[in-house]
Amino acid sequence: MTTHLDDEELLTRAARHPAAFEPLVARHSTALHSYFARRAPAVADDLLAELWLQAYATRRGFDPGRGPARAWLFGVARNVLSAHWRRLAAARADVPGTARHDDPWEAVDDRLDAAAVAPRLRARLAQLPPEERELLLLVAWEQLTPTEAAAVVGIPAGTARSRLHRARNRMRAGTPLKLTGDLA
Repeated sequence: MTTHLDDEELLTRAARHPAAFEPLVARHSTALHSYFARRAPAVADDLLAELWLQAYATRRGFDPGRGPARAWLFGVARNVLSAHWRRLAAARADVPGTARHDDPWEAVDDRLDAAAVAPRLRARLAQLPPEERELLLLVAWEQLTPTEAAAVVGIPAGTARSRLHRARNRMRAGTPLKLTGDLA
């Protein structure tokens, strides 16, 4: 087939014709691997493989009315990453003296290129509510649109834009951030 189908058409066709799934892997593997590499570099390859297994297994559940295929794939990636962190936390729960963290955010600044601003940036990002931080990173790192990021996080697009705007303003202003009561 020489016709270039968009991602939504491919994913919809893949429900009936498994071979239609293959171009999605070729188109999105680099971006999805980058998503994992920035968050869990030691296991990015394994997480990417798990993502494609899960995406293929659940391809019939894709609903183009809920957002683009790219956002759906990043949503699957987010779920794969969350499951990975939960497995790590459960494994560490039985080891005395091991800290429990579901989100290894503290390691992100080790991978930032801008070493001069890393401590301040890390502190401000860490103070953002987790959902605002995830939206900001999906848009900044993964280059998703706010609408696509909203689909990944599972919130309405307008809510995502509002929270993204608030997160950006907090990062620019350097104002003290609170974890409770900020979303009200």
